[in-house]
Amino acid sequence: MTTTTASPAGEQTGAAGPASPHRRGKRTPGEGRMAAMLLSPTILVLVLVIVYPLLSAVHQSLYRAESGLDVDGFVSDVDSFVGLANYADLFAGESGRRFVNAFANTTFFTVSTVFLETVLGLCLALAMNRAFRGRSFLRASILVPWAVPTAVSGLLWRWIFQSDGIANTLLGSEILWTAEGNASKLAVIIAEVWKTAPFIGLLVLAGMQVIPGEVYEAAKIDGAGWWRQLGSITLPLVKPTLLVAVLFRMLDALRMFDLPFVLVGPGKESVETLSMLAWDESNQLRYGSASAFAVMLFLYVAVVAIVFVKVLGADITGAKELKLITKKSRTTKAEATR
Repeated sequence: MTTTTASPAGEQTGAAGPASPHRRGKRTPGEGRMAAMLLSPTILVLVLVIVYPLLSAVHQSLYRAESGLDVDGFVSDVDSFVGLANYADLFAGESGRRFVNAFANTTFFTVSTVFLETVLGLCLALAMNRAFRGRSFLRASILVPWAVPTAVSGLLWRWIFQSDGIANTLLGSEILWTAEGNASKLAVIIAEVWKTAPFIGLLVLAGMQVIPGEVYEAAKIDGAGWWRQLGSITLPLVKPTLLVAVLFRMLDALRMFDLPFVLVGPGKESVETLSMLAWDESNQLRYGSASAFAVMLFLYVAVVAIVFVKVLGADITGAKELKLITKKSRTTKAEATR
């Protein structure tokens, strides 16, 4: 005879019948195979477009093209195994000087452009988030720079920064924007910020749209002004979205190639980045050193991404901050209605 007891919630539990595998948290026999089958196309694509090119670049970086004599006595170029010699050359001689210069340019462009884009994008998001006539037109117009292809954007700004272009006409000077020097760096920064600041602005705007309205109502009841609401509500709740936008822009800026290449041109030390340096080496048929530059760029991007996520990635969803602010706003509204 089976004894049946009543649980506190009013449910009846019997001694007969074991719990199902799903209730015990165990997988069914075919669940693992089904998951592997569903993930296999994605894994295959990742292997083909990421893992294989990366391993191929690492393998190529261990070789160097050298001239020698074949079995018939004719001069031919052969790939000789040199180990880590291509990586050692990155820190000595002419290759080392170009690598340090390209590394410094890449870091400078990344820090300066991402900082300016973040500030400008946040201002654009705050402007688009307010209710006023013409807001839809403003949102649509902000999309235009982001929609323009980077190569086309570089050509547009190249015409603007010509010696007889609009920039010099407005400034009343004859600055050589597309030559060597700091002016070319400034031209790249202006063009890059103009194009990609709307990206951060639109992502931050999306984060602002999901903030509950009752949070701002409670803040108004407390007497908080616009600046207090911005520092205590908007920025903390938008922080996860802003961090994701900044991370994407940092990874993109570290791989900068097409904009300085089209705007200023190749072979200019003042704007040469790591991607441009790797392209120039491969264009000179020095595939070993070009692969070494590409591998170093990959490692640089990976380290920046890992450090960024580890240092600033805490509470990336913003759920904890939203829960605390919502709880406080409800308490304030309850006290105000008493």
